[in-house]
Amino acid sequence: MRKFFVCAGLAVAGTASLQAAYAPDLNPMETAKLWTVSGTLRGFYDDNYNTQPTGPGKRSSFGFEVSPSVGLNVPLQQTELGLRYTYGLYYYQDRENLGQNAIDQTHQLDLWVDHAFTERWSGKVQDTLAVGQEPQLLNGGTLLRAQGDNFHNDGTIALDTQWTRLLGTEISYENNLYDYQNSGGTAANPSLAGLLNRLQHDISLNVNWRLQPTLLAFIGYQFEQVNYDGSEPIAPGFVSDNRNSRSQYGYVGGQYTPLDNLSLSAQAGIQYADYYNPPTGAPSTSQVSPYAKLSGTYTYMPGSYVQLGFTQARNATDVVAPTASGKITEDQESSVIYASLNHQITPRLTGNLLGQIQYSTFNGGTVDGQSQTWYSLGLNLAYTINPHVSTEIGYNFDDLTSNVPGEKYSRNRVYLGVTGTY
Repeated sequence: MRKFFVCAGLAVAGTASLQAAYAPDLNPMETAKLWTVSGTLRGFYDDNYNTQPTGPGKRSSFGFEVSPSVGLNVPLQQTELGLRYTYGLYYYQDRENLGQNAIDQTHQLDLWVDHAFTERWSGKVQDTLAVGQEPQLLNGGTLLRAQGDNFHNDGTIALDTQWTRLLGTEISYENNLYDYQNSGGTAANPSLAGLLNRLQHDISLNVNWRLQPTLLAFIGYQFEQVNYDGSEPIAPGFVSDNRNSRSQYGYVGGQYTPLDNLSLSAQAGIQYADYYNPPTGAPSTSQVSPYAKLSGTYTYMPGSYVQLGFTQARNATDVVAPTASGKITEDQESSVIYASLNHQITPRLTGNLLGQIQYSTFNGGTVDGQSQTWYSLGLNLAYTINPHVSTEIGYNFDDLTSNVPGEKYSRNRVYLGVTGTY
């Protein structure tokens, strides 16, 4: 069963999030049903819901979350269709005491279609639309909470062809659209819309070679076009589309499954990024950097597994940091180490531990070469009362260390909840 939620993309460089509050599904009976309906009610305490440094802007609050969801999974002879929608309502008592809007709302819609045309030709279409405020949900380039109905849409189409028993190819196209409501910025105080609104296109081709029944090797190429469309000033003499870039990736890799309960994958190469649209009269710039995706999953007993991984790539950033000589921060290079442990303590009790360290280095501007580090940890215990009702308790910790003003913060969240599934 597909796991489409906040922690579904554990290894997206620069945006990965590990939140124990969104642990893998606990009810194995759910996979056999055509449709599912569930609802979660949680009470929580958040000691820094504004993701601000220590000071007047740092506010804490008790609150509650209501999160219903509905899912549909239709397996046909050659096709599988799926849909899942999750709504979240979050009430913050402190904001009501301040006379502010006390409610946040989030939406996540996932669609997928897998189809086998023949024994050797198969295709898939996937799309995820997320609307919300938290950086873990949006994966948009800022590690700070963003007020408003901001959205991120990620759509992918891929075709997998097995030309011979040993040789195959996979061609794919991915489209990412980011739209932040925070607009109307100036050169001195740019908005998130001006800095991060963009349309991103990725086209890739992998050539696969089956070396052994358990070992698949591949070589690949990817082209990426990023168009910033905020149409606002982001620094003196710069507007949004001056950050446009084109990237080319070349890589090699492999997938190895030595045991039924152990799988390993590795992909490594280089990324050449061309920032081709500087202001009139300024030279274009380029960067060459390493690129990697490494992961391993080991299922050591039924219902219990551990996953480890590492990613290295360039990503968008909300930092612009213009210099007196007319240069800005184009993006950042991020290294992410992540780990996930899910353990079936008893037939009814499951523990989940998630953690990551993300180390990022800025490219350009007054912060060129400087770094920031994001630590994230999540703990969750879930107890299944019966096949339809479970309870949970958990804790999430985030810490962002950075020399950029306004970017440093720490955050602790605890929660207690109950989930009903039918």
